[in-house]
Amino acid sequence: MTAQRYKCIVQYDGTGYVGYQVQPNGNSVQTEIEKALKKMSNGQIIPIHASGRTDSGVHALGQVIHFDYPAAIKPDHLLRALNSLLPDDILIKSVELASEEFHSRYHAMGKKYIYRVDLDRFPNPFKRLYTTHHPYRFNMDNLEKAIKKLEGEHDFTSFCSTKTDKTDLVRTVYEASVRKDEENNELVFTFRGNGFLYNMIRIFVGTLLQIADGLKKVEEIDHLLEVKDRRKAGPTAPSQGLYLVEVYYDEERLRNG
Repeated sequence: MTAQRYKCIVQYDGTGYVGYQVQPNGNSVQTEIEKALKKMSNGQIIPIHASGRTDSGVHALGQVIHFDYPAAIKPDHLLRALNSLLPDDILIKSVELASEEFHSRYHAMGKKYIYRVDLDRFPNPFKRLYTTHHPYRFNMDNLEKAIKKLEGEHDFTSFCSTKTDKTDLVRTVYEASVRKDEENNELVFTFRGNGFLYNMIRIFVGTLLQIADGLKKVEEIDHLLEVKDRRKAGPTAPSQGLYLVEVYYDEERLRNG
């Protein structure tokens, strides 16, 4: 029987995992999903492919994966079966049939992330795994001015980990914005672009918080884009505040949000 390709949107709490991708040093989200598929297929190994990896502690609201299943199953039946076998911190949000040419990674045109910062005076025990605590006075006007400078096509070398294996560090950011969530006393950063480098968003946030706190000037963003030197940018913000929200496969939706 010809294998059927399925596309899934996956949500997960990244707290208990070494990241999305299989690694030798601990359990991963990929491992858990492949383990569930193996049970469903009577021991057959079914590799899954994702739009990209997420680091340890990073969460996902809209990760996209695909795999080829050895039997034709209705998407809703596959959805229920997978969720019945997965741990409580991983959810298959949706399943749909995909063409045999579809690839979750190679066909992805861009992604959207958010980053949450808890502004409470003391760390909230119920937020500690899902936000970064930053209880300092800050200048919202400077923060909004600085973050807009990240929009557009730039060489983001200053905002990329030196551990990257990429040689082309030019990316286009269509949206870089921040808002104050008054109800939850949080800053919520949003970044939408055609691709993000290793630790790029976390370095964005670490640098922007320094500007908000008055440790760097707004114009520092212009300087960093020019000098292309990771050592000049701010720290890499912790992983637990970062969420992969959506993966785009339509260029118009990517550009317009």
